Amino acid sequence: MATKTVNNTGNKTQRASAYHRTIQLDVREITRRLNAALGGTLVATLAGSKDTKISHKWAKEGGSAPRAEAVRRLTFAYEQWQKVVEAEGEHVARLWFIGANPWLDYDTPVNAIREGRYKEVGNAAQALVDDSFSG
Repeated sequence: MATKTVNNTGNKTQRASAYHRTIQLDVREITRRLNAALGGTLVATLAGSKDTKISHKWAKEGGSAPRAEAVRRLTFAYEQWQKVVEAEGEHVARLWFIGANPWLDYDTPVNAIREGRYKEVGNAAQALVDDSFSG
């Protein structure tokens, strides 16, 4: 079993790096990337929409624009996606987004993001990155 060395300075750099890369993108590009990674239905769900096709419209140039709260959810989700992918890879990141998570009282990150539980989700992502879950 591989072990991870936890380095708080490195973690702060990783968080800042994921944040920095995210804010440099417009919401259409963020949505395109999340659609490619998670699929349109999950992206629409985490953004808080009942229209399962809306994320594809948001991703198109000239398409409809998401509301401010959906933009916040999409941006936050993409930042967490990057952190988890960097630490664990895309396959694990996809499973992390849709799987029951002990840091979220066994809810999924997709549901928690939709509900605006950003701090909890951020802590859950960081726990995975740090390999620090001790439940």
